[in-house]
Amino acid sequence: MLRLGRRVFDAHEPVIMAIVNRTPDSFYDQGATFLDEPALARVEQAVAEGAAIIDVGGVKAGPGEEVSAEEEARRTVGFVAEVRRRFPDVIISVDTWRASVGEAVCEAGADLLNDAWGGVDPGLAEVAARYGVGLVCTHAGGAEPRTRPHRVTYDDVMADILRVTVGLAERAVALGVPRESVLIDPGHDFGKNTRHSLEATRRLGEMVSTGWPVLVSLSNKDFVGETLDKPVKERVVGTLATTAVSAWLGAQVYRVHEVAETRQVLDMVASIAGHRPPAVARRGLA
Repeated sequence: MLRLGRRVFDAHEPVIMAIVNRTPDSFYDQGATFLDEPALARVEQAVAEGAAIIDVGGVKAGPGEEVSAEEEARRTVGFVAEVRRRFPDVIISVDTWRASVGEAVCEAGADLLNDAWGGVDPGLAEVAARYGVGLVCTHAGGAEPRTRPHRVTYDDVMADILRVTVGLAERAVALGVPRESVLIDPGHDFGKNTRHSLEATRRLGEMVSTGWPVLVSLSNKDFVGETLDKPVKERVVGTLATTAVSAWLGAQVYRVHEVAETRQVLDMVASIAGHRPPAVARRGLA
């Protein structure tokens, strides 16, 4: 069972987390949702298309202009409060590695802290515990926030992913984060080259076997682009293929840009696996 905000999800229920970047320089949309009204329109569309979680980010993941904690909070806190007001039942996640920002967005109504940089600020888990919100525990290979990997090596990348993410998850629960609200994430592209991310996908079942709900953030990432030699705007097909494989292997939460397309992929995989009936079943029955 996964419990986030007001929602409870069964073990085989796939969950979509829609990305809403409050940044002027995001790698995918170059700031399309930096301003409030486009961002709120994006939330409305994502919820209508089947997203249960809205993931709000105030800092671009990659290198770029420095963003202080104060500026990150300015971009996210008021927006979280407005999303909470307009969409009382949606699960609000905030993508941050900073405890101070985590505290501010929890005060504004966030339900989940998405720590994409692997616990670099150990205080973030303490904030999640104090507010009783969920926490995403991610493997980033020890990378500093907003840095790119350079010739990183692992004896066994999945063994390292399991060691780090399970350790972070167990620490979070020991601090008081509700166990049913903790997820683990292999951290595709974070502290990894393309071959590492492909192996993490191929061996995703090992993460699922730990019993912790698994979140994957695959959407239009560089490992997809390098695998297919495609630029950012031409990675949707590769992303959806990776999504289907991840769903078959048991991942539960999917952080995405394309909500409607992902919903169809996840529904189709769930029906093939026997976890979801067809929406209609007329063929051969008339």
